[in-house]
Amino acid sequence: MTQTKLRALPLLGVALLLAGSGTAVAHHSFSQEFDPAKPIKIVGAVTRFDFVNPHSWIHVKAVNPRNGKLEEFHIEGGAPSALLRRGWNRNSLPPGTRIAVEGYAARDDEHRASAASLTFPDGRELSLGNPATEAVAAAQKRARN
Repeated sequence: MTQTKLRALPLLGVALLLAGSGTAVAHHSFSQEFDPAKPIKIVGAVTRFDFVNPHSWIHVKAVNPRNGKLEEFHIEGGAPSALLRRGWNRNSLPPGTRIAVEGYAARDDEHRASAASLTFPDGRELSLGNPATEAVAAAQKRARN
């Protein structure tokens, strides 16, 4: 190898490390963004369903259980790949669909939550493919029993 190529190898290595670190740094942990001590139940009508990476988002117009006002909530679900494995698709929640979502409120915004479960008025339930939220809900359920 020539001297120039040997000098370029460390620079190439640093460039590859920096290029791959953005996703890891940008992604958050559940407990960093949501509070397992702040469970919330949101009952209302879907206004929009974003079937996007890295997490899906359900926008729901509902009465805020903390203040009694009609407000828009933004509820984080699992990644589209996880939802597809559970039978979801981008048309699973058309606007106007009535739902009840149980989850955990965000630490910094009372209008955001991470969903643990979703129930329709007829009693059908769907998993939102969010393993961290589902794990917290399962642990809390075991602690109550």
